[in-house]
Amino acid sequence: MATRRDFLQTGLGLTAAGFIGVPLVGCAAKAETVRHAKAPVKPAAGPARIAKAPASAPAPAAEAAAAPETGMEPPPDIFDAQLLDLEFWLKPRTLTITRPASGEKASLLYWKDGEMIDAAYQELCHLLRDVNGKETAAIDPKLLETLWGTQAFVARYGIESPVEILSGYRTPASNKRLIEQGVPAARQSLHMLGRAADVRIPNLNAEVLGGLVRSFRQGGVGYYYRNTAQGGWIHADTGLKRTWKG
Repeated sequence: MATRRDFLQTGLGLTAAGFIGVPLVGCAAKAETVRHAKAPVKPAAGPARIAKAPASAPAPAAEAAAAPETGMEPPPDIFDAQLLDLEFWLKPRTLTITRPASGEKASLLYWKDGEMIDAAYQELCHLLRDVNGKETAAIDPKLLETLWGTQAFVARYGIESPVEILSGYRTPASNKRLIEQGVPAARQSLHMLGRAADVRIPNLNAEVLGGLVRSFRQGGVGYYYRNTAQGGWIHADTGLKRTWKG
């Protein structure tokens, strides 16, 4: 499993390119205002349809009460996604995702030539649905961009792994049930608005993953460290910039 030290020892092949800071969502502003006014629908079967294999999985993680930003150390420069070159943000975006709770897998080209591809966006919304409540909702495009940017960034270091979605959209009923079960789910959870996901990337520990996601500066990051074979995970959302440990 790649650690912070492994990344630092890899060396910054990016530094010779002469970076310029580019906001994460600047390249998709037009798509956000035009493409996502309608609620997503379950995609029809077709070549891009995902394979389903029901499987048991642990209850989804939930975000804890937000801790002040000053409570966490900033990530090292190697995780500063704002220093990526312009070409990185203009290239087509393919997001590879797995859902351990349902056994689904998909690799979807969802953004190209400055526009969101609606069919792929609908499919991603379905993938990030509430698998317990069996409901789908619109997912914030900024959240998808953060997930794609994270995946594309670590691929430059040879880590070409899917993003595992442990929890995406969550119905109010599912969120309430977690609270009743003692899971530290926020009563006003951003999961219920399609603006949060609990994720992990195989071969990448939670510290490294969380540090990279934080560097996109798109919202909150919760660190969930676990001493298991799969390791921990992180909560990412598009709310206020904040961090916490759970």
